[in-house]
Amino acid sequence: MTELGFEAALNDRVSDMLDACTRCGKCVEVCPSVQPARIAEADPAAVISGVIDLIRTGNGPEAARQWASSCMLSGACIEACDYGVNPRFLLAMARGAMRRKDFDLTERRRDGVAKFRETSRDVAMLSRLQLDRTALERLGQGAASLASSGEPPDFIFYTGCNVLKTPHIALLALDIMDRLGVSYQVMGGPSHCCGVAQLRAGDPEMSGRMGASSIEKMSHSKSGQVLSWCPSCYVQFTETTLPTIERQRGARPFEMTPFIRFLNSRLDQLKTHLRERVGMRVALHRHPGVAGVVEAALELLHAVPGVELVDLKQPAVGLQSVNLGVLPAYKRELQRAELDAARAARVDALVAIYHSDHRELCAHEREQPFRIVNILEVIGESMGLRRHDRYKELKITQDADLIMRECGDLIAAHALDSAQAREVVAKALIGDQPLPLGNTT
Repeated sequence: MTELGFEAALNDRVSDMLDACTRCGKCVEVCPSVQPARIAEADPAAVISGVIDLIRTGNGPEAARQWASSCMLSGACIEACDYGVNPRFLLAMARGAMRRKDFDLTERRRDGVAKFRETSRDVAMLSRLQLDRTALERLGQGAASLASSGEPPDFIFYTGCNVLKTPHIALLALDIMDRLGVSYQVMGGPSHCCGVAQLRAGDPEMSGRMGASSIEKMSHSKSGQVLSWCPSCYVQFTETTLPTIERQRGARPFEMTPFIRFLNSRLDQLKTHLRERVGMRVALHRHPGVAGVVEAALELLHAVPGVELVDLKQPAVGLQSVNLGVLPAYKRELQRAELDAARAARVDALVAIYHSDHRELCAHEREQPFRIVNILEVIGESMGLRRHDRYKELKITQDADLIMRECGDLIAAHALDSAQAREVVAKALIGDQPLPLGNTT
């Protein structure tokens, strides 16, 4: 039997899911995007019916287009469906169909390439403004395998791309695995792209090629498991690429597990290393888009000696902070309210899970009476593992010229283009600030 091409296999999956959808509208009813997207008055059954029309024809009612465009990837819709349909996946397909309706393939492919190149440039530049070559190689950037022998590692640790902008987080993940005695090979960065930029551009075939290439590279561990850091990559692989490859070939090359869930699965072992008391009142910044991650993070924090958890009673929506950007005013209000609530609760630290959360929030530390840290910093502190957060240190300055002077040695060591470096600092570091500083009460 001839193997289907990626796009044909993807279309088969979509067709099966559309046939399974009863158009009951439960997915729309539970979606936290509906209210801020101003479609709460629309009939839920009509909205999901319109999404199906969008996927099939590229045309659909305005409420359906708005729902697809406002998806924050919260995942509540998946739990609400009684028929095994993944509405979040269908919304991604609807957005692609809208792009294909409005733009020809040449333009869509050009847009995907432009976004990929922009991300590659920003990741490479910001990581090199913080790390020397040895640290970059440890994160799999231009390095040979971390495995010291020809044997495959226990796990592949897949960073994704953008966590390399905040490399202390990824380095702490490696430090923790070292302490647990886990062998791993690090893969990630633009050379191991998940293909999400191409999918968003409406180019599923190119997305499949890039994702399949990365999957082939990651398919060589003893456990048959890939530990993933980035939630966007996790959704891209587990909801789009891996199931489509399974449809093509009859089997998945591996299973993928979010790193925080992996850590929690080894909590008994981890507890033996949590020896230092971390006396802090902390609140967890929460995004529920990957099932089980928030719950795992809470269990991990409960296990750290001296940590007191405070529930700020704030809404938990979206996959990670960056995904709330489809509703910018709503995003700013959520961030403002959480910072106010954390200050009122007198916490010592607001703790984020993902890298985009940290990037967007960390500079607010300079005007708040509490720290803004990543969860691995808290866990690492109890294990005696510490990594300097150079990203936050630089971003808090809010001064591109000062940052360029501070990073002068690394700019020279990596032979970076100074003008391009300053452009990236201004746009992708200082400019990555959805809620401007000074906008909290």
